[in-house]
Amino acid sequence: MKFSRSLTIIGVATLTALALAACGNSSSNSATSGTGNVTVAVSGFPIVKKPLTMSIMAPSMGKTNWSNMAALKEYAKMTNIQLKYNTPPTSDFSTKLNLAFASQDLPDIIYAAGSALTPANEVSYGKNGQLVPLEKLIPKYAPNFNKLMEKNPAIRKSITTPDGHIYALPYVAEDTIASWYIGPLWYNGEWLKKLGVKTLPKTTDEFYQLLKRFKTEDPNGNGKADEIPLTDVKMDVARIWLMPAFGLLSQDVQNDGDKVIYAPIDKRYKAYLTFMHKLFAEGLLDKDAFSQSDDQKNAKGQADRLGVFANYFSYFTTGRTTDQAMNDPMWRPLTSPESPKPVIAMSPRINRADFAITKNNPSPAAALRWVDYFYSKKGSLFINQGPEGYLWNYATNSKGQKVKVMAKGVTSTNSEDKRAEISPTYGLTAPMLTADWDADAIRAKADAPAVSNFTKWVRNETKEKIDPYGRVPFPLVYLTKDEQDSVAASANDLKTYVEESEAKFITGVTPLSDWDKYVQTIKGMKVDQYVKVYQAAYDRWKKAN
Repeated sequence: MKFSRSLTIIGVATLTALALAACGNSSSNSATSGTGNVTVAVSGFPIVKKPLTMSIMAPSMGKTNWSNMAALKEYAKMTNIQLKYNTPPTSDFSTKLNLAFASQDLPDIIYAAGSALTPANEVSYGKNGQLVPLEKLIPKYAPNFNKLMEKNPAIRKSITTPDGHIYALPYVAEDTIASWYIGPLWYNGEWLKKLGVKTLPKTTDEFYQLLKRFKTEDPNGNGKADEIPLTDVKMDVARIWLMPAFGLLSQDVQNDGDKVIYAPIDKRYKAYLTFMHKLFAEGLLDKDAFSQSDDQKNAKGQADRLGVFANYFSYFTTGRTTDQAMNDPMWRPLTSPESPKPVIAMSPRINRADFAITKNNPSPAAALRWVDYFYSKKGSLFINQGPEGYLWNYATNSKGQKVKVMAKGVTSTNSEDKRAEISPTYGLTAPMLTADWDADAIRAKADAPAVSNFTKWVRNETKEKIDPYGRVPFPLVYLTKDEQDSVAASANDLKTYVEESEAKFITGVTPLSDWDKYVQTIKGMKVDQYVKVYQAAYDRWKKAN
């Protein structure tokens, strides 16, 4: 799962407040890196006494030149490591990165690559010697990250390739909302109040009955039958929250009690399609759910026409304030005859391949030290919010405590635009640790709360409705080269066919009586081999130390 999120600095921002464990200011503890004549301090700053230059390749969000970012400029002074930046636009980054590997014209560091550096490429480029294995260097030169792996063994298992090496470091999220697999579905709280609904649906039948009331009882009060009970864009979010009502967590492979299944041919998936077709046929699911844009969906929300809808936060769709948004309940998992116990898909809280070191790097040890700071509390906060004087300044509150407050010219509405100018983490899953470090939040004023009421409310909704029922659909695994070759063609074909068929079944273009024909078609696309490969990968993952 990809965690692409931009982090604001107050209010909602504090949901993912970033910070790091302090490194000392002395660099008395040093060692030779083993990759040349570079001497690398194993703690403190600077990382190297003699100035060192490295090239770095990263996707740009297009807001500002990385060489002008205050966080990076200040960090260069702290570390004595200067960077030469190659930052193609995010839209071109994957292509540019692949060309760099193909031409052997590699940067020293690959940063925030995410999905552009695929698991298959990690395995391939690592085996070919283009990426440096990091596992032996990590204990000494990345102690902060090493502590994370010791605390959570799933991290090491999820970033270790079949040949036993770690070729890239991840983004690691420990903040509350990191458990979201994708942005939630939300109920229109004003409609619930209008209809006197005090308890959210707990079963698919109760959900169906509520949608019917949304459609027929004029909850927006305009006297028109213009209400849309449920909507989405291509079902990309709704399916993630609705499929678990039928016991399925993925539209791909899923781990069911250590047995890997292909969910789209499971009989429970047919039950999901049958339910969704019923909603569509009765006008309870938006007729535009498979064709509209996100902007079109939001326009309907701002016109108060939506009952249940998808977005990261509800006010992104409704246009309401954050205080009003606290009346819009988060989705809670449903049950059905196929799945009598509530369950919901949960994120693994890891995004792989966000920091890799290539064979051209003059000192992998120094590069590891450079990034490891961001896996501690103090350094993560630093790279995310920059040094004092840009987004924030220190102030003293009425209790005599030293707190961070917004810098002059920074407001809750422009904070992300300002942050984009000073931090490379804007809009990217950068190699770092995030957590709920509320004490480090940037406040509007010295005596303002560190955490907004909305932030507290969203965390509580998450803890109540997701955390007790969450389960990761499938762990982050790697395939061997032979396994990749055996499923590469069928993977894309399966994904395309399943998504197209879902839309046709739900809208009625294809009758559900064609289910057996659909299953046979998928079996003809080598799905058994596909499942066999992922079963083997899962078994390796489970057995890994």
